Amino acid sequence: MPRPAPDLDRRRARIARAAREVAAAEGWDAVTIRRLAAEIGVTQPVIYSAFAGGRQAIIDAVALGGFEAIADALEAVPAEPLPRMRAYLEFASGQPHVYDAMFSMPSGLEFGSGTGPDALRRAFAGIRAAFPGGDDTVAEVAWATVHGLATLEISGRLPASRSRARLDLAHRMVAQG
Repeated sequence: MPRPAPDLDRRRARIARAAREVAAAEGWDAVTIRRLAAEIGVTQPVIYSAFAGGRQAIIDAVALGGFEAIADALEAVPAEPLPRMRAYLEFASGQPHVYDAMFSMPSGLEFGSGTGPDALRRAFAGIRAAFPGGDDTVAEVAWATVHGLATLEISGRLPASRSRARLDLAHRMVAQG
């Protein structure tokens, strides 16, 4: 009797989850096709059947999931600069390895053109909505500012004790623009 076709979406989600878990525990260097196959109990060809682009496609899947999650976090708070910037920073510090996949790892994802995946457009729109009087440039500068704070805080290069003061100052500076 033939076996039913696997649920590809479920398989991809399982592989991406394993990648996030390995990255959180040991860093992205530990995320290999061989390791993921061992983690979920399948062969390497099964991983490639779900992600023909290999490791890069898996990292991109984790990043896309991160953009969906950050868009959800931004949309869950008022469309005002400070709450949106705070939600962004909380997401980044709460999921640093996903954030790495989104912004620090090489990526095949298209940024900045408005034609990339919906998750990227939603995330940008979440920042953009907080600055209704400005243009896309204001939103880009706000995003770059909070991204810089997130990156420096995650890496431990800025003391956590002044996180709120930095965010308040960034908000005032960007809102004046």
